[in-house]
Amino acid sequence: MGSDKANLVLDGQTLLQRAVAAMSAVFPEVIVSVRQPRPGIAVPQVCDDPKIGGPLAGVTAGLEHIGTPWSFVVACDMPFMAPAVIRLLAGCRPTFQAVVPVVQGQPQALSAFYARSCLGPIRAHLAHGGKNSLRAVFGQLRIRYVDEKELSEADPGLRSFFDLDTPQDAAIALKRF
Repeated sequence: MGSDKANLVLDGQTLLQRAVAAMSAVFPEVIVSVRQPRPGIAVPQVCDDPKIGGPLAGVTAGLEHIGTPWSFVVACDMPFMAPAVIRLLAGCRPTFQAVVPVVQGQPQALSAFYARSCLGPIRAHLAHGGKNSLRAVFGQLRIRYVDEKELSEADPGLRSFFDLDTPQDAAIALKRF
């Protein structure tokens, strides 16, 4: 994107503000995982471990600070996450450690549920020099993958999985949504 995506303004709100507002409408508690504290965010913030880096650091920091057995993780650059998708994914949790949507053949690691019990496998992976990648840990977790057919029942256009990675994506989002 060329700049901090969290500060990108879409429909009068930054992507981070939009994500916090959307998740606050669904969950009684929202925690934001950040590289460094951000002013103006009205929910608790936890800082990523700089030794880990990337999305794995964010998920790990969030899981370390939750007071519940599960956490729903969503990237701030996915501003159209539908509550119906979250409910669908939540219903898939029993007996698994993670519930991960798959769109266009790609696991959507940053729009998924993770159990607090994922911390053990994540820590073991990192202790053994594993790659600092959330997907690299997937082989060590009991995961329920949710395919496009199932997801389409909750979000027919799969709009929830539109992410803003480029200025062109942002322009499309402004026009289309």
